Amino acid sequence: MGALSGKTALVTGASRGIGRAIAQRLGRDGARVAVHYGGNEAAAGETVAAIEADGGAAFAIRAELGVPGDAATLWAEFDRHADGLDILVNNAGITLQKQIAEVGEAEFERLFAINAKAPFFIVKEGLSRLRDGGRIINVSSGVTRVATPGTIAYSMTKGALNVLTHTLAAALGPRGITVNSVAPGVIETDMNAALTEEILAAARAASTFKRLGTPEDIADIIAFVASDDARWVTGQYIDATGGAMLGM
Repeated sequence: MGALSGKTALVTGASRGIGRAIAQRLGRDGARVAVHYGGNEAAAGETVAAIEADGGAAFAIRAELGVPGDAATLWAEFDRHADGLDILVNNAGITLQKQIAEVGEAEFERLFAINAKAPFFIVKEGLSRLRDGGRIINVSSGVTRVATPGTIAYSMTKGALNVLTHTLAAALGPRGITVNSVAPGVIETDMNAALTEEILAAARAASTFKRLGTPEDIADIIAFVASDDARWVTGQYIDATGGAMLGM
């Protein structure tokens, strides 16, 4: 039996990249996984198929995030397939590679709507479904602990997630629910494919391992946090940047 046998997990933004790797790892560990996607049904189907090919169970649910009623739509879709939840991974998000002078009001609002507002209300409306002893895991970012002028608005959204994490951890502790943030650095995903080679080279140099992270690097950490082995860990920001900028 896997460490998560009998558990139900929901991973937002699970059709590709880090989210797909998380969903597949939780599935391999025995969880039945709700694979959330915003628009790419075919990619979500690939994630479900990969989980099933590994002997796991999964189902896809569609809900566009960053629009009014997004959390309610997501949970209505979830409720069609499951009657309770044990693990919630808030992974879905978008990036914005702009300095403050370049950020427009509309894109700022969309960024916060998807990266910060959606997780807040997904948690709020999901608490009645989340069983005691459950897990909430927020995918943050290493940019929250250093000054990154080129991603200032994005960094602010992830900082908001970190506040949500430790505050919820204090509120939900009496129910045995742990809440933690896992903060990747630059990861080899299609979302980062547009980064210049100069930026990617700097990211490799910053890591003590001299490489970029992989989606599986992050998924393995989240699998630990989701397991009973991490039952005494809550309210934490877990640096998953590969030791970026250690000693600087």
